[in-house]
Amino acid sequence: MSRKTPSSARRFIRALIRSRRGIALTEFAFALPIFVTLLFGGLEVINLVMAHMRISQIAISVADNAGRVRQGIDEADIYEVFAGADQVGRGVDFATNGRVILSSLEPNGRTGGQAGQMINWQRCYGALAATPRYGTQDAGRTDGSLRDGLGSTASKIKAADGTAVMFAEVSYRYTPRILPSIVANGLELRYESAFNVRERTNQNLTNTQNLATNSC
Repeated sequence: MSRKTPSSARRFIRALIRSRRGIALTEFAFALPIFVTLLFGGLEVINLVMAHMRISQIAISVADNAGRVRQGIDEADIYEVFAGADQVGRGVDFATNGRVILSSLEPNGRTGGQAGQMINWQRCYGALAATPRYGTQDAGRTDGSLRDGLGSTASKIKAADGTAVMFAEVSYRYTPRILPSIVANGLELRYESAFNVRERTNQNLTNTQNLATNSC
């Protein structure tokens, strides 16, 4: 049985220190977690951006399409507007995780201290438990509670006399795809949009086909 002399032991240690075998694997082991985090984090950011775009598009399309209905507006038209929202939001399962609130904002026809705006009718779509932020149907009808219109304090929307504004509030509960547990209850995305009614003189909502009402 051979034994290493002190000099040979020192040479072995120096050779071991100079050795570069396995260093690439070690560096890869350190870099892999960082690379995986950046990769999946980037994918999650892309998913979130796409969800923001979809929800914004739903808010715009609902208010715009409802404003394009001419002559009179019926529950059947609301069904078509919400069907368009469902089509846009199908990629993010909007029907299950989102809610759109469509309000018809109009002058209340009152005078004096009771003059202002009112929500003549309001319809909703989507299973998310979200409520109107600025008022429910009939709000402002007999008083000046909506004198300044609907919207945030910095950007109130008002309808001109003889017409209406279609005001859409859209909420969506976003759940991360990669690590859902990162955000316990999901992340709420919210967008609002408003469009003037075009060429429609009768703003009251009818139901000529006796359809189920998409009430809020």
